[in-house]
Amino acid sequence: MHIPRPFRRPTVAALLVALGTLTAQAALAAPTTILFIGNSFTFGEPAGAAPVVERFRPGTVTDLNGSGIGGVPALFKAFTEEAGLDYQVSLETSPGKGLDWHYDHALKTISKPFDVAVLQSYSTLDAAKPGNPATLTKYAGLVAQALRAQNPKIDIRLDSTWSRPDQTYRPKGAWYGKPITQMALDLRAGYDQAGQAWHMRVIPVGQAFSRAIAAGLADPDPYDGIEAGKVNLWAPDNYHASAHGYYLEALTIFGQVTGRDPRSLGANEGVAREIGIAPDMAAALQRVAAEQLAQ
Repeated sequence: MHIPRPFRRPTVAALLVALGTLTAQAALAAPTTILFIGNSFTFGEPAGAAPVVERFRPGTVTDLNGSGIGGVPALFKAFTEEAGLDYQVSLETSPGKGLDWHYDHALKTISKPFDVAVLQSYSTLDAAKPGNPATLTKYAGLVAQALRAQNPKIDIRLDSTWSRPDQTYRPKGAWYGKPITQMALDLRAGYDQAGQAWHMRVIPVGQAFSRAIAAGLADPDPYDGIEAGKVNLWAPDNYHASAHGYYLEALTIFGQVTGRDPRSLGANEGVAREIGIAPDMAAALQRVAAEQLAQ
């Protein structure tokens, strides 16, 4: 019996080809999943006068602790949307903690198959031994092993943070009497050690802060007032970042993780406008991030 052509059953080969095409299309359409692990330097400390960052668009990211934080991860998410990229962003944060705490207390929470992870530890590397990278190196490796067990191809980055004025300009500070840029250099050396030990790239956030100072964009010492025409990258506690500082951090992470030039976002991009940064300053901070990443 002749079956009209429109009603012929597809062959097995044809079905396999169609299935393969659909699978490939689904893979291409899947968002890149990224996890941020850190403390207030990642989530935007409200006591540091940056609640606008901590509560920035929390509905656009997944706070694995359920605390409703947006923070730098949400700034990053917004940048990716503006750039036409598809990232699914999660964060696991706790104030004043290093990677050792996250490993000891949140391992089950973070042990999921992410494509990318950004790890940020205690602001002096070690609370008891400022500048000592031993704890960072050990626990960056343990966290990396746990994440790689879920996805062996995960791309893990380390967020090397900024110099703290309270640690530099006050007698009790571990970097007292040294240039404001020295702490960031020492932190970077510690993160580099951890990155080299466990095959992770380091995001130069602290160096971006220093570059903004060197460029005359940011004031180096908030204790003696902010010079006209310059911004304060730190919050009033001279410890955490201001909205400008967190914006620069997010720009630097965005540029390194995605490979996109932060300047491509443009002076009038929406994140800066939403958190109170003027267009000319947004453009200047984008330039600083781009130049630091290029170096």
